[in-house]
Amino acid sequence: MGGFARAPEDRPTPPEVYNWRVYMSALVISMGVLAYGYDSAFIGTTIATKAFKRDFGLTNMSVSEANNVSSNLTSIYSAGGFFGAFFAFFSLEKLGRRWTVIISDIIFIIGAILCTVPKHELGIMYAGRLLTGLGVGGIAAVSPIYISEIAPPAIRGRLTGFFESFYQTGAVIGFWINYGMTHNVDPNSSSAWRIPMGVQLIPAGLLALLIPTLKESPTWLLKQGREEEAYAVYGYLRRLPVDHAYIAEDVEFIKEQIAVERATVTGKETPTLKEFLRGALKESFTKGMRNRFLLVFVMFMWQAWSGAAAINYYSPTIFKSIGLTDVTLWTGIYGIIKAVGSIIFFTFFVDAFGRKWPWIISSLLCAFCQYYLAAYIAIGKPVAGVEQSASTIAGGKAATAFIMIFGAAWSFGANGLPWIISSEIFPSSLRSISGPFAGMSVWLWTFIVTKSLPEMYTSMGYGVYVFFATCLVIASVYAYFFIHETKGLRMDQMDHLFGFERTATAVSPLQKADYDSAGLGVDKDTASVSRKEVV
Repeated sequence: MGGFARAPEDRPTPPEVYNWRVYMSALVISMGVLAYGYDSAFIGTTIATKAFKRDFGLTNMSVSEANNVSSNLTSIYSAGGFFGAFFAFFSLEKLGRRWTVIISDIIFIIGAILCTVPKHELGIMYAGRLLTGLGVGGIAAVSPIYISEIAPPAIRGRLTGFFESFYQTGAVIGFWINYGMTHNVDPNSSSAWRIPMGVQLIPAGLLALLIPTLKESPTWLLKQGREEEAYAVYGYLRRLPVDHAYIAEDVEFIKEQIAVERATVTGKETPTLKEFLRGALKESFTKGMRNRFLLVFVMFMWQAWSGAAAINYYSPTIFKSIGLTDVTLWTGIYGIIKAVGSIIFFTFFVDAFGRKWPWIISSLLCAFCQYYLAAYIAIGKPVAGVEQSASTIAGGKAATAFIMIFGAAWSFGANGLPWIISSEIFPSSLRSISGPFAGMSVWLWTFIVTKSLPEMYTSMGYGVYVFFATCLVIASVYAYFFIHETKGLRMDQMDHLFGFERTATAVSPLQKADYDSAGLGVDKDTASVSRKEVV
């Protein structure tokens, strides 16, 4: 099943390892991300319906007051996402990956119910939006690292990539739900907003039903000293006997890494939780670790400043200017292209093509598309609803094509790769910090860009696309120099790739042979590990 377009194996791997159980587990973990993507797509149209405005009193407010309510419903969700990611730190370390998913899903379900049942109680709607944000924030923080810890290294990118594929699928579902409601439901009926709100419960409910099939991360179990359970989980996920040599190697690699991390972080092999968390926070700022946190923060910055939001904002105007009557339909097609592109790339190619060069190629293609859009808007000056010249219409058709190309190129670049990279580059000692940090970073940058974009359009016009295209070019240069190729590497090899040396223990013969095969050298006198070459 996993034989197509895998990364090179870290060691000879029994074919049973690539089985339906590990794929199904990754799919179930990613189920919650459907709700994340859905929420990003449906809310704007839903709260703009006549029925919603009537039921929650917006029709009796001034324009500025109604706009504030709409803005608050969006921003409180973003704030919930930020703090949901933050609070996931505590449950990830203390309760584990599985329980973090369970708690996040329960919080989301409660929030979705509160969003669906009220009619005149705006406060309940605010509470529901806050709770759904908290839920998806926790899900976004835990899902990538949970998947990366159960995935065989050769298909880790593919399985972690389900996160982005499900996000884009959820966004498409959200769009088409709204499209169907707009064309088939009376806009004055409360069903026009209540049904889209209620649909949030479907992916969250499916996740709740499937959670019993999930096993806890064996890495977390080994950190808790629950070795027998870790062996059992590995045996289940790899479809191998628990006494198989491949599983023994997996467990040994992780145990050695945990022992080294604990000795380095706290000076103790069995620290208390408080001691370990204090040491982990301290380690986060050491050489070879702080560059990883900076990388995650900057990757999500480049993701946010890519211009994808600007494309969404202006594409309806371009569609209308060339005579496309059903603008909503074409916007939906653009969403489908992004979703299908993500599914194809992250399912079949990410572990063959890697992380670095897809990012670079995607950024340059997207930049070219936006430079064209800037030139078209500057020269053609398209206006929705106004008859255009033949040359402007021709340019608009090309602009529409470039929007679709942008969607296809964006689908395999910075749109999803930051989630994969951030989930696989940190040691187990810091994943309870790195997962929430990644989630908080994406929510922070999304909030900044969302708040900045209207003012940027007012003051910059077509220059917005020049700005975003230039950001993409800079992002490609950044990727060339700072994004290392991590495909196929195991978790215990990432320290050495990023220049972090642990000297708390000697390297085992098993690890030495493995590092040699990965291009990571071991000094024969000191037994310390160094990089032969940074990929």
